[in-house]
Amino acid sequence: MNSGQLHAAGHKLRKARAPVLVLGSQVALRTDKLTALAEKLDILGIPMFLAGSARGLLGKDHPLQFRHRRGSALKEADLVILAGMPCDFRLDYGRQINPDAVYIAVNRSRKALKLNKKPDLAVHADPGTFLLELADECRDLSRDRISAWLLRLKESETEREDQIRQTMDASTEYINPLYLCSRIDRALSQNSIIVGDGGDFVATASYMLSPRSPLGWLDPGPYGTLGVGAGFALAAGLVHPDAEVWLLYGDGAAGYSLIEFDSFVRHGVPVIAVVGNDAGWTQITREQAEILNDDTATVLRYNNYHRLAESLDAKGFLLSEAAEIEAVIEQAKTSVRSGMPVLINALIGHTDFRKGSISM
Repeated sequence: MNSGQLHAAGHKLRKARAPVLVLGSQVALRTDKLTALAEKLDILGIPMFLAGSARGLLGKDHPLQFRHRRGSALKEADLVILAGMPCDFRLDYGRQINPDAVYIAVNRSRKALKLNKKPDLAVHADPGTFLLELADECRDLSRDRISAWLLRLKESETEREDQIRQTMDASTEYINPLYLCSRIDRALSQNSIIVGDGGDFVATASYMLSPRSPLGWLDPGPYGTLGVGAGFALAAGLVHPDAEVWLLYGDGAAGYSLIEFDSFVRHGVPVIAVVGNDAGWTQITREQAEILNDDTATVLRYNNYHRLAESLDAKGFLLSEAAEIEAVIEQAKTSVRSGMPVLINALIGHTDFRKGSISM
């Protein structure tokens, strides 16, 4: 990164009336700068979408953070800054971005900078450092020029939230997964760390849960490298012994590392694990069953995962009724406060919330 690129980015941002900033995991790599970065982004005043490890950077309810309809926003934007993630399948390989928009890419990787879509300005630099300096470059930037754009995005966000609430209220066999995630979000403490290890259930949780702080969200990455959850949770609990560590499992992903409850018990790491148990590899079967009319190898059973945890001297709960959620979560919190790791085997139903989606 050089001063010329910084000035050019600042000039383009000053002219923009509908800017969007997309933040990826690289933004969180300079952990010593995250508090300052959150403050500078607030000063910068651009509407933002957070992905990967950037989730939680702005806290729970920041007015500049948007969680829904990212694709629609990118199609309407006149300036897009993609900081810390490649222009890959999550952005439809660049097709989500308005072809007439000014496109600025910032990435540590030279290859990722120009992947799939050529930027108008390619900045090979640490994205967090770039954004800190861009905020200083544009410290006198007024939000008045984008007030109509912010209002439009907020209206779209509210509309989508209303649709989600309707889906959340729909009856399903067992517990509606959106409702379960909404109750978990309500129960999160301010010092919580959320670890996701799964496909459909964890992707649903990424829309429903709001990490409370920077580095408050860890997941398998954009390619769904399942099996990382227990290791991430163990590390989070050991590094931050006072944190409330939540491990969200899909029932397929849980098969990779549930035995690590032995490690949680032996090392005294009291995590709260929730298995979203819908008896299937749901992210896979959504497309496979529809396209091929065949669910081969995607069907599981409503297994008694809580009993496995109990066999390893942890605490296990079977959760099959929505009315029991708050009580079970409170019992789980009581157990972890006494040093006992917990697994909640939550039987969930199916919705169309993520139909056609492969996003993480």
